[in-house]
Amino acid sequence: TWHLKKVPQIVSERTFSLDSPRFEAKAELELNSVCGIECQRRLPVPSLSDLKDLLSYETVFENGTRTLTEVNVLGLVLDPSRNATARRSSRKKRQIYGTDSRFSIYDKRFMTNFPFNTAVKISTGCSGVLISSKHVLTAAHCLHNGQDYVKGSKRLRVGLMKMKSRGGGRKQRRSGRKKESSDGMPSFQWTRVKSTHIPKGWFKGVSGDVALDYDYAVLELKRPHKRKYMELGISPTIKMMPGSMIHFSGFDNDRSGQLVYRFCSISDESNDLFYQYCDAEPGSTGSGIYLRLKEPNRKKWKRKIIAVYSGHQWVDVDGEQQDYNVAVRITPLKYAQICFWIHGNNGNCTQG
Repeated sequence: TWHLKKVPQIVSERTFSLDSPRFEAKAELELNSVCGIECQRRLPVPSLSDLKDLLSYETVFENGTRTLTEVNVLGLVLDPSRNATARRSSRKKRQIYGTDSRFSIYDKRFMTNFPFNTAVKISTGCSGVLISSKHVLTAAHCLHNGQDYVKGSKRLRVGLMKMKSRGGGRKQRRSGRKKESSDGMPSFQWTRVKSTHIPKGWFKGVSGDVALDYDYAVLELKRPHKRKYMELGISPTIKMMPGSMIHFSGFDNDRSGQLVYRFCSISDESNDLFYQYCDAEPGSTGSGIYLRLKEPNRKKWKRKIIAVYSGHQWVDVDGEQQDYNVAVRITPLKYAQICFWIHGNNGNCTQG
């Protein structure tokens, strides 16, 4: 079953105007020199004042203006335990680990229906997932390199998969060759982004060469969509994982134009990160990682987003460089923050 947790509250204290970003950073789909598993073990547990700073956030609006919102955290019980990771057997491989276990989704009935239709394409080259009628969750580094916003994020767009019109309707004829014509390729309906929220912990993390813990961002779309979206959940530990498998879909660069689905178990974890061997290539970064669970007396699967796929990382394990595909866990604090970004208040965010 899902293990509900009491969620702390995040409330905004003050909002300041900042200078407009330059939007000159180069988008990097694979990050280097970040805090890995052993480094995570040595990190001190953040204090309440640290967390207030890390969870404060920047918002960039489509007209290029930018604000910083300082937050307070209410109802949080700090866990004094170390940032422990479970030691597992080590492997040394690549982003595709052994046999490539990814599935390209060609059938349009699957592609344009839940849960696959919650996967979206971000115009900077990443993936994302629909988490409300007008919000998308993705990775922060798809939009910001720690110092500046990436080129292309000024006019950010989100592509939602759609069925092509039958019989070459007026729209299809007008767009001519630009549309992908081969079967099984999704076409996209592109929507402008109204605003982008990124936690301050991301800027601190990358510039201070520490952890990926805050590599997530939420985009607010200019227009709401009418499709089913994925609910958020709080990430359980490996031992408490319903179904014991994680799942995600995105637009891997090596399979251009295709929606790619995969699932796997998790190999290792820290308080904020999952380390796993789900096969993935750049382009799927920012995908929403979800669990699925059969609810008692119900025929349908229940699915919840519990992490954001951050990408491929080399990390130090017992003095050796190992590689994993890493995901940022949705902790109670991150759940509270993302929920606050969606609703603008804490009313619907008390139970994870």
